[in-house]
Amino acid sequence: MHSGSILFLWAVAALFVQQAESWGLAALTAISLVVALVCTRVQCVRLLARIRVLLLAILVLFAWFTPGEAVFMDFPRASPSREGLLLALTHGARLVALVCWVALLLGRMSTDRLVNGLYALFRPCRAFGLPAERIALRLLLVLRHASAARNDGHWKDWRVWLNPSSTTDGETVQLIRERLGFKDVALPAVAGIFLALWWLR
Repeated sequence: MHSGSILFLWAVAALFVQQAESWGLAALTAISLVVALVCTRVQCVRLLARIRVLLLAILVLFAWFTPGEAVFMDFPRASPSREGLLLALTHGARLVALVCWVALLLGRMSTDRLVNGLYALFRPCRAFGLPAERIALRLLLVLRHASAARNDGHWKDWRVWLNPSSTTDGETVQLIRERLGFKDVALPAVAGIFLALWWLR
């Protein structure tokens, strides 16, 4: 499938999960977590570890600062509210689902395909003066250098970016344009219509 279509479907899914609630959201998050751990375990665990503080902040802010019925009736001042816990679980589940999808996206698509997909999505904006090719090529260079710095052990050392030897002189960068097939247009169109109908219901 065309990389631009994959990114568009990912964006539609990200918008859809913001509307999911209750058991549907729980099932969606559980399935996403299992699939991500099976397909891209290392990437998924790393991303989930990076958002642990954010998940804790969501729990504290919603559970203890949302008015409602206290969970522990004997200690109402120190107790989280039931409504707050429900909100915390809802927003936390949405965040975990998105992170799992990001792990799948990064684990199953190469950097070049990701950038090509973004180029395909930004290409119609050229009518408004947006240089889609330059944005895609610059993003590709940034991602390549970030990956090289991480692999060389210089990920946390910002001074490596000031080293003249880390410039892109002589490096050949190629932006590949993928062909659009029928399903590459039909699937995003159906997904977009479905999301629009879901929001208007």
